[in-house]
Amino acid sequence: MSLPDVLKRGDDFLAEYPRRSVLWNLASHGTCLFTVGVSKLILNAFYNVKLNNYENLEHAIERSSLENRGLMTVMNHMSVVDDPFLWGVFPWKMYRKMENIRWCLGAQNVCFQNKFFSTFFSLGQVLSTRRFGGGPFQGSIDASIRLLSPDDTLDLEWIPHREEPSKPAKPSNLEVAFQNAKKEYLPPVARTKPSWVHVYPEGFVLQLHSPYANSMRYFKWGITRLILETTVPPIVVPMFATGFEKIAPESAAGTLIERYLPQNFGAEINVTVGDPIDDKIIESYRAEWKQLVEKYHDPQNPTDLTMELKVGQEAQDLRSRLAAELRTHVAFVRHEQRGFEKEDERFASPFWWKTYTQSEGSSDPDVRFIGKNWAIRRLQKFLQEEERIQNELNELNHPPKD
Repeated sequence: MSLPDVLKRGDDFLAEYPRRSVLWNLASHGTCLFTVGVSKLILNAFYNVKLNNYENLEHAIERSSLENRGLMTVMNHMSVVDDPFLWGVFPWKMYRKMENIRWCLGAQNVCFQNKFFSTFFSLGQVLSTRRFGGGPFQGSIDASIRLLSPDDTLDLEWIPHREEPSKPAKPSNLEVAFQNAKKEYLPPVARTKPSWVHVYPEGFVLQLHSPYANSMRYFKWGITRLILETTVPPIVVPMFATGFEKIAPESAAGTLIERYLPQNFGAEINVTVGDPIDDKIIESYRAEWKQLVEKYHDPQNPTDLTMELKVGQEAQDLRSRLAAELRTHVAFVRHEQRGFEKEDERFASPFWWKTYTQSEGSSDPDVRFIGKNWAIRRLQKFLQEEERIQNELNELNHPPKD
């Protein structure tokens, strides 16, 4: 279940571009088709592409329309070319309608570093996401919640608990205000059904040397908001892919030529679509979330998340368990349907990864990255530049005293 202010922030984020414009939508569809076409050309010409269980995704797209529910796909992140090359694997018929083209989250410092990139990736239905310091409560997450929520279910689905009156009560000011706003509401995205949002919950590319190849990081909490806070529970489909790391190995990161040229021609690109997660599992977590909202809402401001709902221990525990649940389903596709050996148990632990990253790998030297662990802050040059600018601003605003 969602709260009105979350949906409003999602609307505001999406409205930063003219997504209701006919010209924008034509340009957006053209951008997506062009990108898919280039991806298909490269994959089919130089690689051995295998797609398993596509019918699971096809049926999920159909259900999304028939049941008026959003679609959320969850996949491992092995390469900087996972997106867009992933979309070159699926058949052309999937992209006939603009509404069937996925939305996804893209790193702000990579995909939105200048006006040209920002426009291109926005046309490609990518939402700018800040990886360091942004956390799970930022515009792209709110926008994803909004995209996964059907337009005709944006009424206030939860009202603070109150005693049932002996006679019919008049609508509260909150209810009246929301109903009036609903009558004048114009969605920021023109569509006839809920959207599809694809996520890479690890947040960073992961390529490890053997024997840990094709393993995953822990899943971050931000994506759990897309399940807990949509007005209607989304259909959730796990996926697992390998081979994209052969096209763009992290060992080439930092080079001027190799980084941008496909490598390892003839390698197998394998994408496997898992079974949708049982709706009962999704509903059980959403029921817990609804109880927390009832318990920790602010009567003075009932339309937004309170600090307890953001960073309280119970809310954090719920998000942590749901993130682990999602990872378990992707891992099932990995080792049950793809036949890989089960991962090292350490890799499912957020605490292990944080310790490993903070120690820059020295805590467990047997785990070796191909390339770099981009979760290490000092490797992110854009952060250093931001800190430099902030320090200069601080000096201007607070000059040293003589």
